[in-house]
Amino acid sequence: MLIPSIDLQGGQIVQLVQGERLAVATDDIDGWVRKFERFPKIQLIDLDAAKNAGDNRALVASICTRLPCRVGGGVRTVDRAAALLDGGALKVIAGSSLFRGGHPDLAFAQALTTRLGADRLIAAVDARDGQVVIDGWRTKLSITPVEAIRILEPFFGEFLFTNVNVEGLMQGIDRDAISAVRHATTRDVTAAGGVTSQEDIDWLSGIGVDAVAGMAIYTGRLELLPPKGGSHESSQR
Repeated sequence: MLIPSIDLQGGQIVQLVQGERLAVATDDIDGWVRKFERFPKIQLIDLDAAKNAGDNRALVASICTRLPCRVGGGVRTVDRAAALLDGGALKVIAGSSLFRGGHPDLAFAQALTTRLGADRLIAAVDARDGQVVIDGWRTKLSITPVEAIRILEPFFGEFLFTNVNVEGLMQGIDRDAISAVRHATTRDVTAAGGVTSQEDIDWLSGIGVDAVAGMAIYTGRLELLPPKGGSHESSQR
């Protein structure tokens, strides 16, 4: 399944190449929200909050009233995760905050799932050169995505795997890396980074992985084809 991505920075929808170079920026938030209305899942990320450089909370809340969103970016406390769910998010994505001292923070993971339930939580495991990266992809840890996912699996109903090496380049996905992640867990898996074509989406679907796309959508490289007959709730696996 294709999951469109909305990344917010400075009150705009943006797309960054490998999390650094700005490639797309638009103020037409209403226009894109309308284009995504038929999709059963939308990924909404507050990049400013993720980088601890302000936030887009009001905009996130507004979009969540209009679209079925899984929301991430700056989720550093259980209270913040709970507030996002109370504000209309279907699921919450936690990322960098799941790691402390170079390793998964099991106390925080346990606190999240105890209060909110694993089925409403997604663990974002981002990787560069085969190692987990955090803090806006600026800090590399000495742990692999597969190792991190196996440790965190008891606490989360889904994993979001982003391969930074191919993020925003529109050169296709890293199938080997995604396959390794898929085989590391029995939980649902969503993959981001490099999703460029319907062939990428179909291959991911074939191994039971949803596809997050951003750059290819906003540049017109990938045609928007919502799943047939899907609804907001029925599409949740």
